[in-house]
Amino acid sequence: MNERKLRRNQNGVRYAKWGYLFILPFFLAYFIFTFVPQVLTIYNSFFENYREGLKQVGPNFVGFRNYVALFTPDKTGTINILKYAGNTLALWVMGAIPQLVIAMLLAIFFTSYRLHIRGQQFFKTVIYMPNLIMASAFSMLFFTLFSNVGPVNQLLQAWGLSDVPIDFFAYKGTVRGLICLMNFLMWFGNTTILLMAGIMGIDQDLFEAANLDGASSLQVFFKITLPLLMPILIYTIITAMIGGLQMFDVPQVLTNGKGMPDRTSMTLVMYLNNYLGGSKNYGMSGAISVIIFIITGLLSMIVYRSLTKKD
Repeated sequence: MNERKLRRNQNGVRYAKWGYLFILPFFLAYFIFTFVPQVLTIYNSFFENYREGLKQVGPNFVGFRNYVALFTPDKTGTINILKYAGNTLALWVMGAIPQLVIAMLLAIFFTSYRLHIRGQQFFKTVIYMPNLIMASAFSMLFFTLFSNVGPVNQLLQAWGLSDVPIDFFAYKGTVRGLICLMNFLMWFGNTTILLMAGIMGIDQDLFEAANLDGASSLQVFFKITLPLLMPILIYTIITAMIGGLQMFDVPQVLTNGKGMPDRTSMTLVMYLNNYLGGSKNYGMSGAISVIIFIITGLLSMIVYRSLTKKD
């Protein structure tokens, strides 16, 4: 008996060693390409380090001066980082809510045990296809469609709905609406597939039992589907929120990096890249990155705490 236990322990140790060996590449890649850059970003945020013309200023240790500068009002009395954080959150919420609602409805429709929809693989491919298009190409397409001489204005004038071309990029509501529409079209398919996978992972016997007991569709959704789908839903919301806080490519291309009108579509990452452009201000860009990291962590914790409950 003792020899058998010893052999099992030896085999277990060997198996564990192989497991550690297989997961080692991930930790090495994470340490080199994620953890080290994060530490260096925090480190650089406490330094004055930028380029002024051909002259390199710094690196000089300045403590929290970069953070103080970020929260100092400009000549108009506006704290830019708070304004851009509000823009980013507004764009994410306006795009995420329709995305989650439509994705949930489609996921329930395609996985319904009552409807038995056929051709799910085809529908998955079709709704995921917009996600394969580059965001820059998507933005250029919408910029062309809604420009003053674009097809949308031509149709509105041909139908008599407008006498003059409408400048869609001169109004905050239309610019934000276009950005949210593009993000919705690009990402609702991915969200739908994730939610479909989560629903298909639920034991179908539960749905059949609810059907035999005479439960309505709403009762099945709120009593069975939603509670058991909550882990996948929380993951989807948090990842969508992280992607929304890092929103850059769509508004950058659509507004030519200006965040028009009046910087109402300027996001935090666009603000960050302004410092990484000509001046190469690594200190201020590092401070902005740290603030984005803190905002992302706090919001993720709030979302997780609000959507989970202790049994």
